Amino acid sequence: MIDAVNSTTTNQNTTATKGKSQLGKDDFLKLMMAQMKYQDPMNPMDGTAFSAQLAQFSSLEQLTNINTSLTQSINANLMLAESVNNTMSATLIGKEVKLSNTTIQKTGQVSANLGYTLPGDAVSAKISIYNDAGVLVKTIENASTNKGDNKLSWDFSDNQGKTVPDGNYTFKVEAKGSNDADMDVTPFVYGKIEGVKFTQSGTKLMINNSEYLLSDILEIVNPEP
Repeated sequence: MIDAVNSTTTNQNTTATKGKSQLGKDDFLKLMMAQMKYQDPMNPMDGTAFSAQLAQFSSLEQLTNINTSLTQSINANLMLAESVNNTMSATLIGKEVKLSNTTIQKTGQVSANLGYTLPGDAVSAKISIYNDAGVLVKTIENASTNKGDNKLSWDFSDNQGKTVPDGNYTFKVEAKGSNDADMDVTPFVYGKIEGVKFTQSGTKLMINNSEYLLSDILEIVNPEP
């Protein structure tokens, strides 16, 4: 009879917790109460074991409460940070910026501004532009080799002189130094912030009719006098 009761209890507990990968404090309490309810009256639960289970339950409840408090605190901080970012980004409208990005989105505009920074004077520099399928559409030979920032405008023409269709494009800059050694190049896009969008994926800056993340900003450029 006792074995049958224990079997029934086990089945009930298995059914109650089926589908859960972890037991919560309520499940733990239910299991402990069921254990007390269906214990063998001829061999009652050991007091030491019962005290240990109570201590485990207390620890579990405390950890659960700490986790809940931490989650609430993290969510509040995220909301605060997002609110601060949204407020600050709105003040950037009209500013000239450099962005750590090599993606150019063509959505009807006639040109795109791109550039790169060289650590020193180069012997040669070349810019390669690819469509979103990875196909080379434009090669700009004999690009500027001057140390520092080098800027240019791409008119969205391909190597045959035809205007490329709307879509996403990426560019790569290759520069050679003395002894034909590759130089470290920092590519960027630049332009004026025309607007700000607040989306679920973060704050988006509208530059050259394209969207960029706030975290892409490398530098806010002072307007030339």
